[in-house]
Amino acid sequence: MTAAAVAAAAPPALLHAVGDRALTWLDNHREFFRLTAEERASGTVFERLKPIGELALIMQVLFREGVAGSRQHTRASRLLDFAWRELLDGGTVLTELQRDEPVSPVALEVYATFRQLGYRAPALEAAVEVSRRTTTWKTLEMMPNRRLGVLNAERKAGLAPSEDFDGAVSRTWLGRLPEPWTVQYNIAYDITHTVFHLTNWGEAPDRIPPEIASYLALYLPAWMEDWLDAENWDLLGELLVVDTCLPRPTLDARIWERYAAAQSDTGAMPAQCGMPEGDTSDVFDDVHHPTLIAVFASAMATSRALQSA
Repeated sequence: MTAAAVAAAAPPALLHAVGDRALTWLDNHREFFRLTAEERASGTVFERLKPIGELALIMQVLFREGVAGSRQHTRASRLLDFAWRELLDGGTVLTELQRDEPVSPVALEVYATFRQLGYRAPALEAAVEVSRRTTTWKTLEMMPNRRLGVLNAERKAGLAPSEDFDGAVSRTWLGRLPEPWTVQYNIAYDITHTVFHLTNWGEAPDRIPPEIASYLALYLPAWMEDWLDAENWDLLGELLVVDTCLPRPTLDARIWERYAAAQSDTGAMPAQCGMPEGDTSDVFDDVHHPTLIAVFASAMATSRALQSA
């Protein structure tokens, strides 16, 4: 029997608690997502937009999966409104970026989630449409799983895909089903993001082709063990999300208990080993991503656990 076949599933209460604590920390530290005037003027907006886009995506997951209690729902709604109105200036930041970097898909990738949630920036949509008419938009060189992310953003924004989605999947590392023992740090992140884009961040697990789902079911438990042993909570959290996208997720109780134990008393999830020390803003930069992923993994796993109960 495989490890997946014998693993005991974590209880929903444990799964939910991880996300509840993480969301509390994110809400309490939301001001640290803010772009400074210096960052907007110096052209470093790209790096600062990624966390804002991830924040929107994961709040959307919370709403979609229906596992947020009233307190969580209020926090998530407040964070989304703060992100759009305060961090992105009602979409102006994204519109400016699109005009400054017309062939970059970053503004669209961030905007697509907000658009689905009812926030609109017509000037940005018009600028994106002009860019999408160029040959460069379709041929800009990028990693295969990154191209998949652009295609998924187009789909979310209601735009015609700039290339064939299935063809893009086949060019990813995961789409080729390579030797599982070659997986290392960067490849593991490529795997998780291929699954995220393929399933629209867990919304449609059935979009994973059967041969890829079988491959992941066979080897994912071993990869989770590797990153659990390394105490890499950021990558382990992403792999736990991948588990929830499989036809028969393990929701492995032993792994989830270790993952939950790594979380700080404040709700922040360290990236690796224990919580870093130092200035609050520096600590935020180190832990905001694994903490966002903790909310993501918790929402997906709680939803799957309740479905199978």
